[in-house]
Amino acid sequence: MRQLYLLLTGIFYCGVTVMASNYTGRTELSPFCASGTKAVSQAQTIFGTVSDEAGEKLPSVAVYVKGTYTGTVTNDGGVYQLENIAVGSQIVFQYLGFEDYTHTVTIADFTQPLDIKLTEKANSLETVTIQAGAEDPAYPIIRAAIAARETNRDKRANFTADFYSRGIWRVEDAPEKILGQEVGDLGGGLDSTRTGVIYLSETISTIAVQQRPERFKETITASKVSGDDNGFSFNSAQQADFSFYDNTIDLNSNIVSPIADYALNYYRYELDDVFVSASGHTINKIKVVSRRPADTTFDGFIYIVDDSYEIYGTELITTGKQINVPVVKDLVFSQAFTYDAQLNEWIKRSQAIDFSFGFLGFNGNGRFTAVYSGHDFAPQFTKHTFTREVLKYEDDANKKQDEFWQRLRPVPLTEEESADYVLKDSIQERRESKVYLDSVDRVRNRFGLGDLLLGYNYSNSYKKFNVGFAPALQTIAYNTVQGWNLDTQVFLNKRWGQNDEKSLNLRTDLNYSFSDDRLRPFGTLRYRWNQITYPSLSVRAGVRTVQFNPSEPITPLLNTSFSLMAEENFMKLLEKREIALSYSEEVTNGVRLYATLGYEERVPLVNTTDQAWFPKDDRRLTPNDPFTNLAGVSSFVQHDMLRADLTLRFRFGQTYLTYPDRRFTQGTDKYPTLFLSYQGGINSSVDEYNFTELSAMLTQAFDIGNKGRFAYRVKGGTFLDSENISTVDYQHFNGNQTNVTDGGSYLNSFQVMPYYAYSTNEDYVEAHIEHDFQGWILGKVPGVNRLNWNLVAGAHLLATEQKPYFEANVGIDNIGIKNFPLLRIDYVHSMTSDRNFGAVVVGLKFLGLLGG
Repeated sequence: MRQLYLLLTGIFYCGVTVMASNYTGRTELSPFCASGTKAVSQAQTIFGTVSDEAGEKLPSVAVYVKGTYTGTVTNDGGVYQLENIAVGSQIVFQYLGFEDYTHTVTIADFTQPLDIKLTEKANSLETVTIQAGAEDPAYPIIRAAIAARETNRDKRANFTADFYSRGIWRVEDAPEKILGQEVGDLGGGLDSTRTGVIYLSETISTIAVQQRPERFKETITASKVSGDDNGFSFNSAQQADFSFYDNTIDLNSNIVSPIADYALNYYRYELDDVFVSASGHTINKIKVVSRRPADTTFDGFIYIVDDSYEIYGTELITTGKQINVPVVKDLVFSQAFTYDAQLNEWIKRSQAIDFSFGFLGFNGNGRFTAVYSGHDFAPQFTKHTFTREVLKYEDDANKKQDEFWQRLRPVPLTEEESADYVLKDSIQERRESKVYLDSVDRVRNRFGLGDLLLGYNYSNSYKKFNVGFAPALQTIAYNTVQGWNLDTQVFLNKRWGQNDEKSLNLRTDLNYSFSDDRLRPFGTLRYRWNQITYPSLSVRAGVRTVQFNPSEPITPLLNTSFSLMAEENFMKLLEKREIALSYSEEVTNGVRLYATLGYEERVPLVNTTDQAWFPKDDRRLTPNDPFTNLAGVSSFVQHDMLRADLTLRFRFGQTYLTYPDRRFTQGTDKYPTLFLSYQGGINSSVDEYNFTELSAMLTQAFDIGNKGRFAYRVKGGTFLDSENISTVDYQHFNGNQTNVTDGGSYLNSFQVMPYYAYSTNEDYVEAHIEHDFQGWILGKVPGVNRLNWNLVAGAHLLATEQKPYFEANVGIDNIGIKNFPLLRIDYVHSMTSDRNFGAVVVGLKFLGLLGG
């Protein structure tokens, strides 16, 4: 699911706003308890700080009532709080690297802070010497843990639990501008030193888990985002579900667990310490070292229980380079498990993910803390417990008052977090006022001469609409039909409704071409009215030039370059004058409908210019029509028709997340996605141009353990009574004659096949497969493994009434500068009855940023 990648990059790139609170707790204990000791005593609450012997406060210390599932962790300032504790309860303080400490609660503990100092464990192996050539004692322990991995993973078959999570992002020394654009204060998060909290949120929920078959359900009862009282936290239990009992951990790349079935191929191990836990179990602290620096692996420590070989805790680190997310510098996973004597197994109590990041001058760090409590390992599940709805927010989840959070928040806020809630509460109220929004708009809406070229956007933030035009030079291009042509857009957007669920978008494209002296206007109006099934109704009308292949196999930028510099006019165009109505909606979970009905007039176009910067005697421009060799001659006559398009998308296994005002769907790697389509032309002004095409497509991508990601796309179709249809309505296939691509999907194109050589109005089958080894091979090559390149390989087949076409490719992806991927380079070999050759194809991934 790539959950951590979505969590981290989603928050960073979307400029998260934040929500406020009036809670004023602090990390110092006396202000924290300033409400009076009498009330605390009545609530049977214990509180305090946990530090080491030098007085350094310890974060993420597991604090729990022995023999129960009541527990918490200390916050970043070492502060903890436990509610409803009885006299005589035994409180255990557990922190990796330190001696466990158990305290028996007395009445006095309810009236004063219970501060604890933990003692760092003395290493009992300092005097142990391993003879040269002898195997480290860690290896038999790890082998046993690997052998017991599945058994230990499946021990917690079914259960329910309470879940709490808190996430915080901090920025240090943020730039004032990025690419010439003002960064601002990121929702009030940055102070005068360009430092501060840019994201803070909390979640309280209940979860239900079933092991066989694997099912999950989370109900979020409370969600809080600093600076946004209508916001919903990203911190769900599903996003925090990382188990080192699995062979791999999904962090955008599949990172190999230290106890995976094949872990010995990826790690070296050293027994660092052996100690006895508070429950009397012998714990082995094992150092984990990656065999190769660029492998998808961790480094650090894993703690294994003797005899059962379960996990006692983890302190494991991986890097952004290893997970292929350049914005992330490193990720540290700390997990703590405690022993359940009745079940005779170890239960995960807490998890902390610490991270640091850097991007475009931004540098910072953060932490996501998760606490599990209130477990029930004998739940009474019914057939209604688990559905396709895997997450549900209660209607008032983001409306909880401060008193609720003070009462149920298991991890106290730090002084920094408390101050952030208070600050952004006042900021939000001010920034949502009409006076403030109007003042911002007045500055933003100033018009200058440079806006004529760079574009202009007039906004009314209070009324939630904006209108403007795009940069005039953004899409300047050249082709042999229009010559130099300039395209600009005029737009209007409006949102309304209680939660902005309704929207109206108007876009008008104005294209002027100099060679044929034509202005072609084209407009689209779209209306959306809910965020549950996401229905969309749109109408489009106007005149435009389009490629014969509607998938646009060559981009305007590439065509401009090859036409002017190589005298190769690969883009083939016709003119459409049309009006069409489109509708789409999720008709039921996993099934989405797309439907379009329109009137089209199709007009042939011819070359009007032969401009070339480097003309050659042995080169000549080809006719604009791809199906004729005669200049000025077209393979179809001007005609009009009614055209209907209908597609049903079936996303098997789709689950969804339900918010009070919207729904988000989630696909799954386990099942493919199926598309069934009908395309038809009726009532054509040329009778034989009427046609019917039926097609089906199946596509899927999934991980193969630690060996990379495999993907395929298969499409087949047939035409009915369509022997003499217009070449406009043939099934065209995405070829490439430039040896350059924009680095887009390689599952939808052939890299060295001529653009229109295999277009057909008969039966066809198209198949693509590709495997990205993600470092499984190149990560093991010394020297090369430091470059973080990925080996890719694929095969592509097309079968029509002509002889089959086949090509295979092997290449290197993720080539870049300082972890920023820019290129992919493939060697592609084409094999047909009359052509057998190879070529190098360069994928320029940055072309998408240039409108390529």
